[in-house]
Amino acid sequence: MSRAVLISLARFLVLALVCVGGARADEASALAQRVYDRPNGRDLTTLGRMVLSEKGRAPRIREMVTYRLDKSGGETANLIRFVDPQDIAGTGLLSIDKADGGTDQWLYLPALDRVRRISSERKGGRFVGSDLYFEDLQERKPSRDRHRVLGRQSENGILCDVLESVPRDADDSVYSKRISWIDPATAIPQRIDYFEKGAEQPAKRWLLRGKQRNQGYWTLTDSRMIDLESGHQTRMVVDAALYDQKLPAKLFTSQALSDESLESEYRP
Repeated sequence: MSRAVLISLARFLVLALVCVGGARADEASALAQRVYDRPNGRDLTTLGRMVLSEKGRAPRIREMVTYRLDKSGGETANLIRFVDPQDIAGTGLLSIDKADGGTDQWLYLPALDRVRRISSERKGGRFVGSDLYFEDLQERKPSRDRHRVLGRQSENGILCDVLESVPRDADDSVYSKRISWIDPATAIPQRIDYFEKGAEQPAKRWLLRGKQRNQGYWTLTDSRMIDLESGHQTRMVVDAALYDQKLPAKLFTSQALSDESLESEYRP
């Protein structure tokens, strides 16, 4: 075989590999976008519980209400309010996920009676002592990550697509990567492993354990975040969910965050 033929063959193989790699990247990005775009109503109100568990201690149960609104221009607003027990009642978190991919967050602490903005440096901080970081409570746009499909694997009794997501900018996340097990039929993750920077093993694992169809939408009714080093768990349970109630934009303001009487009428 002549040298010219060998060179042409090598170039063809490189081009073929590039094309295959590009197609796989497009497939992975499309999968990530499907998860992000999963129908979830224009707005959502839930009533539920956060259960904190660790070995040797009785579970701590916190009752909470959450609100979400898809605003115009690609912006999403979320409000979390604890209603019981007394030591945390009234505490709230407001998150505004902007169209450009950034997120603004504010925390209200009744004991201090003031709203405090959460700086970007604190997105790896634990939310009210749970296993959820402030970043975990943000809606991350798929375009902020590079995605790769690793294959298929069963999780929670479902053959899932396994998707790796790595931040395009390492400073844009407290995680070096996330690996998600996604049900191809519903685009709902069944498991997510979170890797912190410099770690070869996941630091945390999120698991879905229950879902229910409400008003035509899937509601994630039982999930948990596990600290894989300590074994500490945060379970999130949804007892009631209402979609498309025409929640007003004024509900997602610092004023409503510091005054729960402005949002209590919208509770399930």
